[in-house]
Amino acid sequence: MKKLGIVLMVLVLACGVVFAGGKKEAAPKTEGVTVRLLTDATGIDDKSFNAAAWRGILEFYGDTADNPANRGKLYDVVTAATSDMYIPNLKNAADEEFDLVIVTGFTWADALAEVAPLYPDQKFMIVDVNWIGQPNVREYVYKEEQGSYLVGLAAALQAKADGIENPKFGFIGGVPSSTITKFEVGYIQGLKSVYPDAEVVDYYANDWGAPEKAKLQAKNWYDNGVYCIFSAAGGTGNGTINQAKEYRMAGKNVWAIGVDSDQYEDGIYTGSKSSVLTSMLKVVEASTLDALNLVKAEKFTSGIVEMTLTDGGVGYSKANAELKADVIAAVDAAAKKIVSGEIYVVPTYKDALAAGKVPAGLGALDD
Repeated sequence: MKKLGIVLMVLVLACGVVFAGGKKEAAPKTEGVTVRLLTDATGIDDKSFNAAAWRGILEFYGDTADNPANRGKLYDVVTAATSDMYIPNLKNAADEEFDLVIVTGFTWADALAEVAPLYPDQKFMIVDVNWIGQPNVREYVYKEEQGSYLVGLAAALQAKADGIENPKFGFIGGVPSSTITKFEVGYIQGLKSVYPDAEVVDYYANDWGAPEKAKLQAKNWYDNGVYCIFSAAGGTGNGTINQAKEYRMAGKNVWAIGVDSDQYEDGIYTGSKSSVLTSMLKVVEASTLDALNLVKAEKFTSGIVEMTLTDGGVGYSKANAELKADVIAAVDAAAKKIVSGEIYVVPTYKDALAAGKVPAGLGALDD
């Protein structure tokens, strides 16, 4: 059993706890699987990606965000203020011998690839990476393009139902990568299934924690006729939601689309009205929960695990009552066609561009 570094300093002679020669008995080991989650600077309060990973951990232990009873005993989280803390944080977690160490996001890939071989007995898992290839690392990847197609379709159908001619759409990314490209190109394919000539603009903040950048860009786009903006940018995307919230309060018919977690509540501006039309759900909690259950059952293995629309790894939110019933019906029908293979969503910019499914000049990158 792993030690979490807590030393009991209680002297109870009646129970036979004896200190001799200045030494005390070892503290009893905590029962249960132990895990440490390591995140980037946005932390578990990003209301998006890291928050989803954290939810899986809480669910495994039967805890909630309001009552994380086992935090500090069986699990904890450490946030790296800067990327130069990634390797030290990984080594510290391995040195403390947690049963599982979890890192979230491809920005951790290089650090994990360096540290994992140094601790062959330590189990690691990472999300959004499939190239580590170490025997002690379990790698989870998602078909983000599938869920993103659904929210793009929803936005386009909502615009059509609103009677908007030639609507414009926007996409805001965090740090460019093949993962974020899947969000963007999937979204655009969904849009263009309704509006083949739709104008789409994109912007990359090169930051996961700069909501002010997204807010400023969103304001500029909304002021220039953009109907809906999808952000796949971690905490940065909260700026898009806040700008949409301000404009909907002012009576403007603009929307934001959330990502990873259902961000409907983050967009609420009056009563139950939200500026978040829908959210592309990337069920990261399924990954952390899966890995922890495998550790508990002593069946943890390395390798790549792909999460798809078929197994509930991705999807979209129906929480907003203003998302029209006909739109939901059409999106659900499209989801079934994706699962059956009738609709194929191209995951790379290169291939989507070659197929004429996305415009040239986007900021998307294929690693």
